[in-house]
Amino acid sequence: MLLAQSFQIPWTGSDGKDVPTVISGPLAQGTSLESILSDAITLVFVFAGIGLFLMLISGGFTFLTSAGDTKKLEQGRQQLTNALIGFIIIFVSFWLVQAFGIIFGVHIFKTIFG
Repeated sequence: MLLAQSFQIPWTGSDGKDVPTVISGPLAQGTSLESILSDAITLVFVFAGIGLFLMLISGGFTFLTSAGDTKKLEQGRQQLTNALIGFIIIFVSFWLVQAFGIIFGVHIFKTIFG
């Protein structure tokens, strides 16, 4: 019962007997620290990828709709540059997590991307 992820509801069946019903939350199946960290790291990479995509779209839209305005052109160029730097950071962090798991034999990181 980690973080109240499972609770029992008293239920009376049609025959008049008490039948307990257990409702489990999403963490009740794998409540180990390893599974929680694995899920968290995977979600971080997913949200970082979505954020990168949105930044690329936003920067490209600003760049294309600048219509000769040098401030908007520079703003769009800066957004695209920041998005690409963010991509490099995400890519390097992904491989550092992989390398850390292999070098130190940490089983948490082997189950994330496997």
